[in-house]
Amino acid sequence: MGLVKTIDAHQHFWKFDPVRDSWITDEMAVIQKDFFPNHLKPLLQQNGFDGCVAVQASQSEEETNFLISLANQNDFVRGVVGWVDLQAGNIEERLAHYKSHAVVKGFRHVLQGEPKRDLMLTPDFKRGIAALQQHDFTYDLLIFPDQLKFSTELVALFPQQKFVIDHIAKPYIKRKEIDEWKRNIESIASHQNVYCKISGMVTEADWKAWKKESFEPYLDVVINAFGTDRIMFGSDWPVCLVAASYEKMLGIVKDYFSAFSKEEQDEFFGLNAIAFYNL
Repeated sequence: MGLVKTIDAHQHFWKFDPVRDSWITDEMAVIQKDFFPNHLKPLLQQNGFDGCVAVQASQSEEETNFLISLANQNDFVRGVVGWVDLQAGNIEERLAHYKSHAVVKGFRHVLQGEPKRDLMLTPDFKRGIAALQQHDFTYDLLIFPDQLKFSTELVALFPQQKFVIDHIAKPYIKRKEIDEWKRNIESIASHQNVYCKISGMVTEADWKAWKKESFEPYLDVVINAFGTDRIMFGSDWPVCLVAASYEKMLGIVKDYFSAFSKEEQDEFFGLNAIAFYNL
């Protein structure tokens, strides 16, 4: 496997299915196709990454098994964040099953799409999170800004569980809204068991007309709240392609972090993800 230092902590693979992947609308036509490890590997190599973490994009165990199989065939896929029904009665049994696959590091649920905005605070969901903790799995929080306050309640209940916020909780960058999101980010970051992925920002900006400067106020908030030891880089490839190439998206954070020390850059571009996901 070799020594891993740099990690893209958030990307996806899929064999495109227009029914299952209905979230990929026609305005996102550029990603209405298959994306596999052989498409990503050259991008990682060209941009200096040793490996990546593959994250679920559809909500089924079939998806988790698909990612496991890709990881088993491609050693640069260092970890999988799968999906499992956290609210199921047999959650313990399912997690024990996935514990036998060393590449599975954690799980995620598409909370951002749930009509019940505080689903993560229901008894069944919390029972699932408690089970994750027992099996030493991480949990990725995929949420919109309106769910930050509920997520803060959740992480406070499980101080030993490792959580990471995906895509800086998707602030409304296009509308330049920041104040309420900032307050809630600072609140959730006060819990030391929570990390944050600096990922997915270009898709929340104006796809056609974003500028690097548009992201600086949001990056400032995240760094001030989490410090440099609880943040990690994620490309959100191939979803990022609707608004930016891999290189352009990476350029935003490379520019921003160029003023930071080499140690801080190393933490952000790999070491924190390696520690968080136990890669």
